[in-house]
Amino acid sequence: MGVEGIGARVTRKEDKRFLTGKGRYTDDMTVPRMKYAYFVRSPYAHAKIGNIDATAAKAMPGVIDVLDGKQLQADGIGNLICGWMIHSKDGTPMKMGAWHPLAVDTVRYVGDAIAIVVADSSGEARDAAEAVVIDYEQLPTVVEAVAALASGAPQIHPEAPGNLIFDWQIGEPDAVDKAIATAAHVTEIEILNNRLSPNPMEPRATLGIYDTAEDHYTCYTTSQNPHVARLVMSAFYNVAPENKLRVIAPDVGGGFGSKIYIYPEEIICLWASKKTGVPVKWTSDRTEAFLTDAHGRDHVSKVKMAFDANNRITALKVDTIANLGAYMSLFSSAVPTYLYATLLSGQYDIPAIHANVRTVYTNTVPVDAYRGAGRPEATYLLERTMETAARELGVSPAELRRANFIRTFPHQTPVIMNYDAGDYEASLNAAMQAADWNGFAARRSQSEAKGKRRGIGMSCYIEACGIAPSAAVGSLGAGVGLWESAEVRVNAVGTIEVLTGSHSHGQGHETTFAQLVAGRLGVPIESINIVHGDTDKVQMGMGTYGSRSGAVGMSAVVKALDKVEAKAKKIAAHLMEASEEDIVIENGELKVAGTDKSVPWFQVALASYTAHNLPSGMEPGLKETAFYDPSNFTFPAGCYIAEVEIDPDTGETDIVQFVAADDFGNIINPMIVEGQVHGGIAQGIGQALLENVQYDENGQLLTASYMDYAMPRADDLPSFKLSHQNTPCPSNPLGIKGCGEAGAIGSPPALINAITDAIGHNKLTMPATPMKVWQALHPAH
Repeated sequence: MGVEGIGARVTRKEDKRFLTGKGRYTDDMTVPRMKYAYFVRSPYAHAKIGNIDATAAKAMPGVIDVLDGKQLQADGIGNLICGWMIHSKDGTPMKMGAWHPLAVDTVRYVGDAIAIVVADSSGEARDAAEAVVIDYEQLPTVVEAVAALASGAPQIHPEAPGNLIFDWQIGEPDAVDKAIATAAHVTEIEILNNRLSPNPMEPRATLGIYDTAEDHYTCYTTSQNPHVARLVMSAFYNVAPENKLRVIAPDVGGGFGSKIYIYPEEIICLWASKKTGVPVKWTSDRTEAFLTDAHGRDHVSKVKMAFDANNRITALKVDTIANLGAYMSLFSSAVPTYLYATLLSGQYDIPAIHANVRTVYTNTVPVDAYRGAGRPEATYLLERTMETAARELGVSPAELRRANFIRTFPHQTPVIMNYDAGDYEASLNAAMQAADWNGFAARRSQSEAKGKRRGIGMSCYIEACGIAPSAAVGSLGAGVGLWESAEVRVNAVGTIEVLTGSHSHGQGHETTFAQLVAGRLGVPIESINIVHGDTDKVQMGMGTYGSRSGAVGMSAVVKALDKVEAKAKKIAAHLMEASEEDIVIENGELKVAGTDKSVPWFQVALASYTAHNLPSGMEPGLKETAFYDPSNFTFPAGCYIAEVEIDPDTGETDIVQFVAADDFGNIINPMIVEGQVHGGIAQGIGQALLENVQYDENGQLLTASYMDYAMPRADDLPSFKLSHQNTPCPSNPLGIKGCGEAGAIGSPPALINAITDAIGHNKLTMPATPMKVWQALHPAH
């Protein structure tokens, strides 16, 4: 496709402004008369709200107003919703407890917002918030998922008796139970998937502006999908009519899923702007981020995997309890169901699967999608079970996986998904070769001679990306379609603007989307501008999550480019008095194939707008739009191998080697893909070794700062060995599968498998901190 087209290692266009401090984030936005907000938040995890006395706060210097939930409710602002309906196995709908943007009568987690203070400065707003006096009646709390289902547990929402949100299942329970009863071997294991805080570099922020003259609202926000934010705030929360609300997501410094949702702060700042008559900006500090950003994971599962006498899997049975926190967030119900249980077949040909999932309320931060969203939980469960089974059966973990791989495609799993293409053995072989798998025994002996423990572990992951098609997800309970939109505008002098409903928050869209256009039309990449993140500029789109920007967003661009190219060829054929079928586009020119006749790209563009000499009946201009709704998910897959060395005296784990062999389909920019994999592996290593959200029995968050919540640093990470064994995806025009979440999915089980191999038993849960590893090595202590 040329030096700047598909497959080229083009340096990211957007990095210049980011690396020179010229990025424009929500907190950088200032408008005339702007004031600052600070939220009064509950110090208790569960309590009744009594009297709220803001008299002293309102009298403090710089304070514009203090507003509470009763005022919000009186103005008709609606409750936050979950946008994916799940029904229990008895047919009853999920039990959605009320989530007021500002709590009215009850708070349900530490950090629950109760009131907003608007003042001339952020410091004055903070000081006034501390002066608001609230009477609380403390209530009993529960923070663990299993405990929330116990008899007599504190009741969190009246709408959900026993704190059970739904009891859902997928698969064939009778077939699974029969296979387990007749199996030659059954591996049983309990799997804990620890709770995580997303920690994007940029904390959440929002600026709400109400224009009295136009009766119009503008919301600047840190969002991964601004159009959905506008849709939800208008259609469900009654903040403003859709045609009177503009949502702008400028540069966004990381999301990892945590900026998909609509949080109370966007709603409240817009409402407060109208109430106070001034623009209102709020920026989270890091402690607020720990307290209020949606958390991820937090599953407890029991697993049974059945094998026949030839070590072939015959059945998988999974029982999962998922903690959804105090309220149901926008996509929370989909994560432990259709984004989790439908991937439990993994890369393996498993004839019978049954998963039962119970979700519960607790007095903790709401839980929703976090990088991978359900697929990391499924992969961790499956790959820990496979490794355990190999040890119990006394066979190589690599060969047990190889014996059970799916080998023919398409492949229909017992849990909905239809895998379209893949070669799992190619990734396994590549990873084993890069890791020198056969040389491990010698390296282990060398470590033992030094008094160290050495272990090796692998993980074969698969995920469903490019979340769609709309009809399919609609039938499963999704509240929106999951298509994507694009508009390609060719300007009069040939420069190009691509408006995409996808949104970049660090993935490099301004480069990869431009590469697609540059390769297709043969124009310089500098002449292409990518526009996203503004609902007044870009036609409605569904945003970025689930590794959908390439497979879905860029496919919409392809459809729009098809239309642009067809019209440009008609104009060029007319100008050169040639047949339209003979026109080709090469190096920024439209040529008559087999001749020396050509017209430069800019001349065709100019001709389309001067309109002096166009084919009869043709409209002027060169601008086309498209919507793309894929026919299937995409299925990236791969094999990761981790090798560790452990100091038995300290429990410290050193990752001496990490190998990733991935199948992402066709790759637009290998350098950007490598960066995405590096980042994902780093987050997976964080979960496996360091990160863990912890609450005490009273619901107080014990990990509300980086002093207590351990993030991976550079010296925690090894150099990664990456390779790609790609099978193009047949369900989109570019053959793309997606790469953004793979590293976070495949790395945790590989690492824990390696550590448990080193310590010689399975009694270890994430995160494998030095203390936990030391205790596993010295159980008598």
